[in-house]
Amino acid sequence: MLIVSGPTGGSEHDGGDHPERPARIAAVMAGVDDLHLGTDVQIVAPYVANPAQMARVHDTAYLDELAAFCQAGGGQLDPDTYASADSWSAARRAAGAGLAAVDALRQRDDGVAFVVARPPGHHALRDRAMGFCLLNNIAISAAALTANDERVLIVDWDVHHGNGTQAIFWDDPNVLYVSTHQWPLFPGSGTSQEIGGPRALGRTVNVPIPAGATGDVVRRAIDEVALPAIDDFDPTWVLISAGFDAHRADPLADLALSSGDFAELARMVAGFASRPGRLVLFLEGGYDLGALRMSVAATLGALLGDTYQPEDPTCGGPGAEMVDQARAERDGALQRAGPLAPSERRIR
Repeated sequence: MLIVSGPTGGSEHDGGDHPERPARIAAVMAGVDDLHLGTDVQIVAPYVANPAQMARVHDTAYLDELAAFCQAGGGQLDPDTYASADSWSAARRAAGAGLAAVDALRQRDDGVAFVVARPPGHHALRDRAMGFCLLNNIAISAAALTANDERVLIVDWDVHHGNGTQAIFWDDPNVLYVSTHQWPLFPGSGTSQEIGGPRALGRTVNVPIPAGATGDVVRRAIDEVALPAIDDFDPTWVLISAGFDAHRADPLADLALSSGDFAELARMVAGFASRPGRLVLFLEGGYDLGALRMSVAATLGALLGDTYQPEDPTCGGPGAEMVDQARAERDGALQRAGPLAPSERRIR
């Protein structure tokens, strides 16, 4: 069973010819439709995230400023990031869509959920919008889960490093953040030596990979660098920052993945969930509409046991040496940090 939370953001939060545009939602839903799921898909309405839910990860002063900025008509928050008059309500629904997805899975205790909502979120910091993102949707859901004593693994396969998500959970031992991302590229963070704060050493795993890298490199990065930390962490929930801008057709980056690679990644990451009904995907990047549609269909099809695969997985690109370097640098950083205290190893 696929649970789709949303869609939301298909008409509002419109920046004109900005690449992060409402048409992305139509492309995503076309990808869902391509699977012809019939009664095996359930659409759930997004919540509107309330102040207490948002304040778990964002400063209240920032929330107030963003609301006032949108109420005044909006404009450019930074050279990349815009807000319109309706962006505050759109952002609250995007954040609430994740919360609704989590609740729907809890009620069914089965299935996979996909949060089809924009604006995206993984660049949003506690006190600032950036990188097309206003509120950190996946962080808001993760914080709601950890408030109920869950251990949350976040896997971020967007082509850009999720600096906001990393910063929010930098010192939180109940969240393990794993990111593969093109290097160098915006926002310039995400080195392999960034391993987490004093209470959460090892709870951040970054594997930078070079332009031109193919899907086999990304899968190797997760298997060889992240898997030991994931096994030790033993997550009860898995959340995915599902950006599809690592596709070779995307106009904003230079990785060389295909839709088939996202299917393989989805199968791999689904294996980290403790049991059925504990996996949620959050839409992040992906700006070529055709590639976005194919990648969504391939990803969800893989999770649901469908054979839909419009493109074969890719292999043979550069990056193996960067994976080896990331593993060595991470191991060195952990050794320099010293033995982890029991409370840093796992919080139950």
